[in-house]
Amino acid sequence: MSVTSRTDPAPADVVHCPFDHGDALEPDPLLERLRDERPITRITMAHGTDWAWLVTRYDDVRRVVSDPRFSRAATVGRDLPRMTPEPIAQPDAINLMDPPDLTRLRRLAAQALAPEQIARLTPRIQTIVDGLLDELAAAGPPAEFTRRFAARLPLDTICELMAISPHDRPQIRRWVLDLMSTSVGAEASRAAKASLRTHFRELAIQRRRHPGDDLISTLATAHEGANGANGANGTDSLDDTELGVMALVLTVNGHDTSTYQLSNILYTLLTHPAELARVRAHPELLDQALEEILRHIPFRQGVGIARIARTDVDLGGVTIRAGEAVHVSYLAANRDPAVFDHPGDLDLDRPPTTHFAFGHGIHYCLGANLARAVLRLAFATLLARFPTLRLAVPADEIPWHTGSIWRYPERLPITW
Repeated sequence: MSVTSRTDPAPADVVHCPFDHGDALEPDPLLERLRDERPITRITMAHGTDWAWLVTRYDDVRRVVSDPRFSRAATVGRDLPRMTPEPIAQPDAINLMDPPDLTRLRRLAAQALAPEQIARLTPRIQTIVDGLLDELAAAGPPAEFTRRFAARLPLDTICELMAISPHDRPQIRRWVLDLMSTSVGAEASRAAKASLRTHFRELAIQRRRHPGDDLISTLATAHEGANGANGANGTDSLDDTELGVMALVLTVNGHDTSTYQLSNILYTLLTHPAELARVRAHPELLDQALEEILRHIPFRQGVGIARIARTDVDLGGVTIRAGEAVHVSYLAANRDPAVFDHPGDLDLDRPPTTHFAFGHGIHYCLGANLARAVLRLAFATLLARFPTLRLAVPADEIPWHTGSIWRYPERLPITW
């Protein structure tokens, strides 16, 4: 199939993409076909109006997310094609900003999420991991991993690091589920977004007045000098609204994706016994294995946040006009055969190549260091503690989640 630059596209030029593929962790065949046959094409989705470009090849995706001519801020207020009834991102959140506002907030937030801060928090994360595994061991064998461990570790971790009361955590989780749902309806999604925003703004104001040693307090006291240097006498800091939205974004992003990836990663390891045996025999391979598994897993449905072209841009032989919306698919790019040999294989010896599981470019995930630390501690401890860990049911009997943007096992029964 050929793709030409836009004139006034006929309906036949636009591909409707339901993005509802849920066959375990198999790649969406529609995304695979578009990448291979129509790598830059116009699409519509279940929600939003009009159409957007979809970019699926690795090099094209990397260019879009790194090129300042594509703006996320310009998407605010536009009813663009999307997966959910209500846009997930807050209009003033960092993931809908462009430089220089984006640069400023990322510098401030980076102080709270720097490697040395994550290292300081590692013992607290390990304590949570150990406690949850104690409960898992007491419940089984067999035991259900998704509910007893995966659904709890990231939320407990981020809430513990932010000193969020255990009493509030179930409600926060319910709001997040409504926000990410593709089926609850726009009114419920809007209500969840408003409730999350109010909750975290009030929490931010409290921490500003009474700071502690938690992540929100660290964000509240982060400063940046006029020349961009960090320091206690800096001239810039997050205001209450920025602090509340930042805490909200870190809480949602800091636990939601990791929750599903814990179950996805364990399912992948337990259904690839040769690779699991290698990691067991050589624990030093764990970090390398996790990076390859993150590349390999199609962890969500469809696409994320769109961008708007600020000016005409020639991309892969296609002219994207100023004002047109562009979606990228990290999932398709992570399995681009032009970059990854035999991309459908789980290859622990694959040469290091940047994958897009945490995004790329100026909107690269702020919490990537924290997410990696949680995953590393979880699987290092899990595999050491349960050396005969295996699925308790055949793989084809595991039920898979539907009804939201995420892909993961609803239940993952394990035994040892």
